Amino acid sequence: MGKFTFQAPSNIMFEPGASRKINELVASYGARRVMLVTDKGVRSAGLTKDAEASLSAAGIELSIFDDVVADPPSHIVEAAADACRADRIELVLSIGGGSALDTAKLVAYLARTPDRLDDIYGVGLAKGKRLPLLLVPTTAGTGSEVTPIAIVTTPTTEKKGVVSPVLIPDWAILDPELTLGLPAPVTAATGIDAMVHAIEAYTSKVKKNPMSDQLARQALALLSANVRRVCENGKDIEARSEMLLGSMLAGMAFANAPVAAVHALAYPIGAIFHVPHGLSNALVLRHVLEFNLTAAEPLYAELAEIVKPGLRGSVSEKARAFIDEMTSIGRDCQVPASLAAVGIGRDDLKKLAEDAMKQTRLLVNNPRELTLDDAYAIYSAAFGDGSNRFVQASHG
Repeated sequence: MGKFTFQAPSNIMFEPGASRKINELVASYGARRVMLVTDKGVRSAGLTKDAEASLSAAGIELSIFDDVVADPPSHIVEAAADACRADRIELVLSIGGGSALDTAKLVAYLARTPDRLDDIYGVGLAKGKRLPLLLVPTTAGTGSEVTPIAIVTTPTTEKKGVVSPVLIPDWAILDPELTLGLPAPVTAATGIDAMVHAIEAYTSKVKKNPMSDQLARQALALLSANVRRVCENGKDIEARSEMLLGSMLAGMAFANAPVAAVHALAYPIGAIFHVPHGLSNALVLRHVLEFNLTAAEPLYAELAEIVKPGLRGSVSEKARAFIDEMTSIGRDCQVPASLAAVGIGRDDLKKLAEDAMKQTRLLVNNPRELTLDDAYAIYSAAFGDGSNRFVQASHG
């Protein structure tokens, strides 16, 4: 067995209504000035009201930063950090989707150190201290509440990541009640995002390890068994709970066995065309799986037995069934099936491929080496109706 390192939050709370107990956690840090990082949609939906009320009742001075947007641009992150410093904040709390949680991680770090955001993109460059950090997800998707990763969109529309154990929060607080009102399209896209985390962690070439493998398998079991249920009935609290737990487990898996080509190709779609991250993943998923099949067939066969219990057949048949099942989940949950369906033109594919190749941090993890021509071929396959299979590039 090879050597590996595994990192995770020291504290996780999983409980319906957990957001009403945030004041108790804040009190344990002796913090009197707290910044809440969220977005206007989450706040207007009332998802922060219980936490705000409990903090107010405890006499906590609360600063609200609700200007987070999807695929957070660097200037939003920097503005939030400036506000955090100006208000002499002692603890950062975030309630929201992955963009809000990622922003909060960087705010907690930048407000405490002299580092500039531009100086910490990459792996292990954020080495200073941060403010206490509590993260509360409102979607079952990114798993950001348990990862050491924050993704930012630069002024050139490139997505860059800050990866450092310093960004792992002090508390991940999972309250399934906060996910009950998610619309079906968001539920589907974020659910597929979480499944991609599990799949790519399980097949990650560089840091695949036994602990991430077990987390990925359990995550995929929970997510695949419940994603159709929650898309059909968003008020099913048991299914919502299992989705949220699955998302967190997948987050812990890919935090230690990083994601690969699906995410690398999804990032430019989100950065350039502002397609939600989970949907961006879903649009290229089948075609990346097809591309990776020659290198990852045995692993896909193992995952097939999780998403389709009782499945029989050869390794090759099971691997193909796995790809088909992932495609069926997207179709059954009414996820758009092509790049064209989200407004991307054929003339855009070259730019997408060029930008995807900049994601070297991710591509190194892919089970099969991917070239610029391969990326263009995958986008071309994804441009159509979603049913066509990726055609292997002539160079193999």
